[in-house]
Amino acid sequence: MSVFKNLPTPPAAPKHPVADTRHGISRSDDYAWLRADNWQAMFKDPSILAPKIRAHLEAENTYMNAAMADTKELQKVLFGEMKGRIKEDDSSVPVKDGPYAYGTLYVTGGEQPHYFREARNGGERKLLLNGDKENEGKSYFRLSGLDHSTDHSLGIWGYDDKGSEYFTLKVRNLETGEDLSDVLENTGGGGVWAPDGKSFFYTLQDENHRPSKIYHHILGTPQSQDRLVYEEEDAGFFMGVGGSLLDDYIFIDIHDHETSEYRIIATSDLTAEPKVVAVRETGIEYELTEGGDVFYILTNDGDAKDFKIMETPADRPGKENWREVVAHKPGTLILNHMAYARHLIWLERKDGLPRIVIRDRRTGEEHSIAFEEEAYSLGLQGAAEYDTDVIRFSYSSMTTPSQLFDYNMVTRERTLLKTQEVPSGHNPADYITRRVFAPAWDGETVPVTLLYRKDTPLDGTAPCLLYGYGAYGITIPAGFNTNCLSLADRGFVYAIAHIRGGKDKGFAWYEDGKMAKKTNTFKDFIAAADYLNQEKFTSYAKIIAEGGSAGGMLMGAIANMAPEKFAGVIAAVPFVDVLNTMLDDTLPLTPPEWPEWGNPIDSKQEYEQIAAYSPYDNVGEKAYPPILALGGLTDPRVTYWEPAKWVAKLRDKTTGDAPILLKTNMDAGHGGASGRFQRLEEVAFEYSFAIKVAGKM
Repeated sequence: MSVFKNLPTPPAAPKHPVADTRHGISRSDDYAWLRADNWQAMFKDPSILAPKIRAHLEAENTYMNAAMADTKELQKVLFGEMKGRIKEDDSSVPVKDGPYAYGTLYVTGGEQPHYFREARNGGERKLLLNGDKENEGKSYFRLSGLDHSTDHSLGIWGYDDKGSEYFTLKVRNLETGEDLSDVLENTGGGGVWAPDGKSFFYTLQDENHRPSKIYHHILGTPQSQDRLVYEEEDAGFFMGVGGSLLDDYIFIDIHDHETSEYRIIATSDLTAEPKVVAVRETGIEYELTEGGDVFYILTNDGDAKDFKIMETPADRPGKENWREVVAHKPGTLILNHMAYARHLIWLERKDGLPRIVIRDRRTGEEHSIAFEEEAYSLGLQGAAEYDTDVIRFSYSSMTTPSQLFDYNMVTRERTLLKTQEVPSGHNPADYITRRVFAPAWDGETVPVTLLYRKDTPLDGTAPCLLYGYGAYGITIPAGFNTNCLSLADRGFVYAIAHIRGGKDKGFAWYEDGKMAKKTNTFKDFIAAADYLNQEKFTSYAKIIAEGGSAGGMLMGAIANMAPEKFAGVIAAVPFVDVLNTMLDDTLPLTPPEWPEWGNPIDSKQEYEQIAAYSPYDNVGEKAYPPILALGGLTDPRVTYWEPAKWVAKLRDKTTGDAPILLKTNMDAGHGGASGRFQRLEEVAFEYSFAIKVAGKM
């Protein structure tokens, strides 16, 4: 029996078919009109959205509100629980850099971070930037950070007040708190200081929201006079700019999802042309970190699928001078690396679990940091200074709140700096976390991380929220998440399926979930559901699937492939109109995404490959479970019209009576609400849908 009763008539989007023929294959899109022709301008000024599109989105929100009206009290309760687990007046442990230590804090009732500094070894805190003050009067506001100059006198800070990820940069005098006259628009969100503190480098987003240019800005001059340092002509590549810990190099990082290239500028000559480290080769990735007179390079070159670390002279960084220092070990994926005066360190993952490895640069002696829990998460933060023996890392598990440690790489002493506080209380002994393995269709096994209360019956009656992502090589960590405790406390099993498309089991796990092998991602998620049903952790009638962005594509695919195995589906900012998006090379992420999904413009094979699974194109006449889709009007990553079109088609095609709901945040983009606690309201809304569908209200 449906838990949704007495619903009004849902919106029915009018059909205005638009024909398209590629490679001799013709399609018709009934809902193409929902894509705003002026989307570039609309991201910067949402008020210019076409009235007919706005009216439809608002009608969908009205219907969604009616369907979820009986959960309003539950949403308030969930929000209260989640907020109660977060320390409102919280503060980070300051990071030492020169004469100061820098950190962030939140105040009671505040939504935005405040940036501060204090004397290196403690003392009175000086507030540098008050995010709540800057946020005043804005419906959306997101800070990109505060980057201080080498002499600690100035700071670059940035903000986005539309949700469109076009950031404005300003420069602040850190002594007086006053902003200088410099204002830079349409940036990527941060800057890298030149050592003298008189200029900085930044990335500019072009009209199609791509970071295509690096500029050099001199303080006190207008943005129009900034010098173009490098322009990337290939729209398929992302670009960013960074700096070395010793302030002697500016790094320009150019990459897509399978190929990379670095260009460097010695800060001894800021006007020099960027020097290529190693020219891009399709399929070869590398990352650069400085080690004094050498660079350490993390790369998959030479069939090192799970990566190795090379060393090269800083003044002769070309590939012909690369020398191996950490060998490739199949099945042990090196995730990132850092170098300091006396140590080389890296984070690696083997059998789905991370560890930190430290090598003495003089002796070559290695040791590692690891933990004993069945599933856990490690975060390597490193240090802000080059000449140090102390690094910082974090540890948590699904049951263990996050712990922050300083670690002395010489004495091997761990110093616990902070344990995440849960003000409303948390007893890890009340919960169980497990790592189980679901058999996949082809003999592989899919890791699944579980969290549930120890008194939860495992007889098939427990509802389950099954989360998945599975793209871009991103691994979903088995870390502490206070939000999901609200589900566990209501008898849910909270599960994360570590499916192909991520790097949970090495680089090959990623390769087996992209391009022609993309459907493995979807099959793995269904295999996880099958296993949880078979082993009576839950049952098909109790599983609510959840995923966002590329994980939203997963949601659309599994809804098409096995709707009977899910009681409900939550798809946040879902990338579901895959074929149309990959055919539109004006969209921000389309060319850079071709190595992940395929290029249907140039390749008939890749066109057919995507068309075979694209959720929007494969909506069929079948009984879909209740579906909640969420979008953001100014989202540049997954545009609002993707979930809008998908919901319209689902509602037209479904043969069942389960509601298909669309919630569009008219004041935000890809990340949803920007405030610390505003985001919890969105999570509470999503969880209330899961609880309602599971019949647990």
